This record gives sequence, C-alpha cells and structure tokens, in this order.
Amino acid sequence: MAEVSEAPPRSDTANFTRYAWGVLALSLFVILWGAYVRASGSGNGCGSHWPLCNGEVVPTDPHTQTRIEFTHRVSSGLAFFAVLGLLAWGTRLLPRGHKARMMAMASFAFMLAEVLLGAGLVVLQYVGANASGGRAVYLSMHLVTTQGLLAMLLLTAWLSRDAVPQPAKRHSWLAIAALPMVLVVSITGAVAALGDTLYPAASLEQGVQQDLSSTTDVLLRWRTAHPVLAVLAAAYVIAVAVSLMRVKDAPLAARIARFVLILAAVQVAAGAANILLLAPIWMQIAHLLVADLVWMSLVLLAVEAPAQAGKQPTTTL
Repeated sequence: MAEVSEAPPRSDTANFTRYAWGVLALSLFVILWGAYVRASGSGNGCGSHWPLCNGEVVPTDPHTQTRIEFTHRVSSGLAFFAVLGLLAWGTRLLPRGHKARMMAMASFAFMLAEVLLGAGLVVLQYVGANASGGRAVYLSMHLVTTQGLLAMLLLTAWLSRDAVPQPAKRHSWLAIAALPMVLVVSITGAVAALGDTLYPAASLEQGVQQDLSSTTDVLLRWRTAHPVLAVLAAAYVIAVAVSLMRVKDAPLAARIARFVLILAAVQVAAGAANILLLAPIWMQIAHLLVADLVWMSLVLLAVEAPAQAGKQPTTTL
C-alpha cells in the first residue's frame, strides 16, 4: 500500500472544505439556471455560436433570451474556473491517497465533460423548439454528467473534513442500490420536463389527453412514465431510509437517512404539485432543486451507511 504523506494543518483543510462547499453551491446554481434557460426557451439566445454569443464576446444589444443564455454561460465559466481552483488547491494541499484529492480530480473531469456537452447542445442546435430524439438522448447524457459532478463536488467537501484519510470500509448495498434508481428517475424527469416545455398543456385534462393519445410525441410518453417510476423509486428510498434510521451504531448515517426520508417525501409532493399546476417554470426549478438534494443526500448515505445497516438492530436481555 502506498504511504500517505504528512497531513496538512487543520486550518488549511478547513478553508479548503469551506471553499469546496462554496464551489458546490455555485455549481448547483448553474444547474438550476440551466434548467431555467431550457424552460424559458432561451437555449438559442446566443444563436449557434460557442463560446461567443451571437458572434460577440459580450452581446451589445441583447434580447431577453440572449441575456438569460449569456448569464448561464458566464456563470458556467465561473464554475469551471472554481472547480479548476479546487483541483489545484486539493492537489497541493491534500496528501497522496486522500479520497478528497481524488474526488477533486474526478470533479474536474466531470466539469470538462459538462463544458463539452454544453457546447454540443448549442452547436448541434439541441435547443429552443428542437423536439428530436437526439436531443432527448443528449439531454440524458448531460443529466448523468451533471449528477456525477454534483456527487464528486459533494464528496470532495465531505471527505476533506478529515486531514488524515480514513481507512476503507464496507458500505450498505441497500443505499448504493438507490443511486442508479434515482439517476434513472432523474433522466426520465429531464425528458419529461422537455416535453412540458415543448408541448405545454392548457389544462390537466388536456395534458392527460396528450399523454394518452396514440399519436402523441415520444417525449410526452415519458411524461406519463416519469411519475410512475418516481413513486416506485421513492418507495424504495423511503424504505431504505427507515431501515438505516434504526441502526444504533451508526448515528451519522441515521441522521442522513432521516434527512433523505424528509426530502423523498417533499419530492413526491413537489412532483404532484408540478403536475397539478401544469409545470410552471418556478415549480420546475423547485422540483429540480429538491431532486438534486435527494441525489446528494443519497450519495452521502451511500458513503456513511455501514454494511450491516440492512439488518435490524438486536437487543440483549
């Protein structure tokens, strides 16, 4: 096993941890603003130009959609350099073998993928009113890299709290199994949200008729499938959270599980409200925010839940 160099001062790691949390918050804002760009139909606000906006570094006479898209590009650029700074600082500060250092490297890799996919959306014109299947597939790829970025940034901040790397431990497969389930639900949710944007319904009745029509677009079929998959995944996540809350020898995991339980319930309620309110933009953003919080809390749960967490606690007489 490779030797680990001397741990850095605790004050330095504390500053790095605070910076990592800040980078995570900035990245979450960029993700939510990107959803607003899509929901408001502003994805083509800068035309097919990238990284320029309508052929200019700074648009001189921007319309509303251009302002929205340009703001997203600026914030994305800030997030890119923030993650680059996280990588540089983590590489210099943290010893070889530290998990947070590896997570910082993975964060930058996912950020690079995000930049390339974001550029592809513009260059391939998978924006605006484009309703092609290629856009849905591309959007799914974008969603996977986005969730990967959030997970790596979260783990960078979380694992950097310990100046000395902790020994490897076995994890609960129940919690780990929830991650791909939630990721699949998130993908269907992103495609369903695209359907809401491209084919808005004037009423709940009209929306149901659109979804059930034999001639409806494939995007609207996902709008029907998403709630079903979401409820099934939520039921599993809640069951896992309840199970982990009962484990007495892992108090941190129990607290995270309690948070997961609350978020899962809130997300189900937010999804129902999104349907009943016909997916207004503000509700779509709120729904996405809770979904990202569910994802990140599950990542923490998968890291902190012990392998024996699936067993019921025993008592001795």
